[in-house]
Amino acid sequence: MMNERILDLLGEEKFQKIQNCSVLLIGLGGVGGYAFEALIRSGFKNITIVDFDKFEESNLNRQIYALQQTIGKSKCEVALQRAHDINPNAQIKFFEEKLTEEKITNDFINDYDYIIDACDDGTVKIALIKVCGIAKKKLISCMGTANRTHPELLEITTLEKTANDPLAKKIRSAFKNSSFLKTKVVWSREVPIKQKKLGTICSVPMSAGSLLASFVINDLVN
Repeated sequence: MMNERILDLLGEEKFQKIQNCSVLLIGLGGVGGYAFEALIRSGFKNITIVDFDKFEESNLNRQIYALQQTIGKSKCEVALQRAHDINPNAQIKFFEEKLTEEKITNDFINDYDYIIDACDDGTVKIALIKVCGIAKKKLISCMGTANRTHPELLEITTLEKTANDPLAKKIRSAFKNSSFLKTKVVWSREVPIKQKKLGTICSVPMSAGSLLASFVINDLVN
């Protein structure tokens, strides 16, 4: 049975919470793909994903669904097939569109118990934090993972406690002295390597994606 080990760990009552939970996942890149994989393998069935992109050859080093045979294919469609190959009963919806701050409204987030932000657009992240905070929706947002090589330095904290992260700094500056700084985030204590190009090694976004999923799981069952 697919979920036998999860039931052995959590028990039927807690596992039902996972089965009944509805998650919105924004972004299926290096971080979001691993978050999606962890959710599916942990028993989540009701997931909506948002990503406008197609796989490119440069994704092969860090994105779990990037394979030679998926280059040029829709990230959402590949993830949907992957989910059904793992759990045929999964009820996955997707929107192939580029998310903008104008599209992030109360109606956009209303149907979900948890929102996972794995996108790389700072403006979208700020809008998500604002709208989810006002609506009191549970959100976890991933900060920067590029130019880092130490996955063991990733952790879950609140936005106000982040440092040494240019993306987190930009977002913090938008929410000075406000309750939005209490938003849960995945961030790295590692000081990023200073260079002009953004480089990535798979172990860091992989671990960040797992932490995003683990936050939802542990918050839900505990």
